[in-house]
Amino acid sequence: MAEHDTTQRYIEVTAADLPLHCPTPAMTAWNSHPRVFLDVAQTGEAACPYCGTVFRLKGGATAHAH
Repeated sequence: MAEHDTTQRYIEVTAADLPLHCPTPAMTAWNSHPRVFLDVAQTGEAACPYCGTVFRLKGGATAHAH
């Protein structure tokens, strides 16, 4: 996952980034909200209920059960 901050509203993720949670380890710690796990495997995308960042599973990527 590329380094980014919480001002970015769209983040593309791969199956290697799963299980996915927001904030991600690459986000700036000083302005983070509580961690919430997001399920992108079902629909291909999920929005964080705290900051509104949308995470989309990269085209062609498949999510495997853990």
